[in-house]
Amino acid sequence: FSPKTAMSARSFTPVFEQAVQMYNNSKETQSQASKAVSEAGKVARLYVSHYIQVFNLCVARGEIKPEMRKLLGLEEDSATVPDMSADQQLLDWGRKLIEGEEARMSSGGGTRIYNPSIALVKVKLDIFQEKYHRHRDLLGNSQKFHDKLDEVREEADKLILEIWNEVEAKFAPIDTDEKRRICQEYGVVYFYRPNERQRDFLMGKI
Repeated sequence: FSPKTAMSARSFTPVFEQAVQMYNNSKETQSQASKAVSEAGKVARLYVSHYIQVFNLCVARGEIKPEMRKLLGLEEDSATVPDMSADQQLLDWGRKLIEGEEARMSSGGGTRIYNPSIALVKVKLDIFQEKYHRHRDLLGNSQKFHDKLDEVREEADKLILEIWNEVEAKFAPIDTDEKRRICQEYGVVYFYRPNERQRDFLMGKI
């Protein structure tokens, strides 16, 4: 193939390699952040759900009035723990819990809960929230690097096709089987149709 095409390939290869490396690095960082989010989420869910359970026990003992549940976003006559399986649900319920408890205590709404304390729940939730938002930022970065890689892949495909065509054109006058053998040395890969494979089999070539 032509020197011009060879020069294009040499100058493009580092660009493509860099795009691949940056995407792989972003995916690795994202994967590590995902594990951190998962671990922090488990801890935060434990503290939030435990706090609600203790709150309900205080209601059952008569230390807190049932209507105080509404300040936390809970149903007044229900002692069930809400679904927090999704990360956003955990953040929403954690926020309701913290704001509701502040409102309850400022209005003198009964016993303060110490095990776990609302301050400790807030700490665990803040840790999770920080890791959650960082992970979302990393997801955005990975998508940007993925989009960039798609762009350079298009360039790579065009360059490969150009080399392919030039190589085939160079050896076009040669016998078909010999041409394929030589072109394969340049990385031109051929896929045989069923009838071509049958022909070569009958001729003892495969």
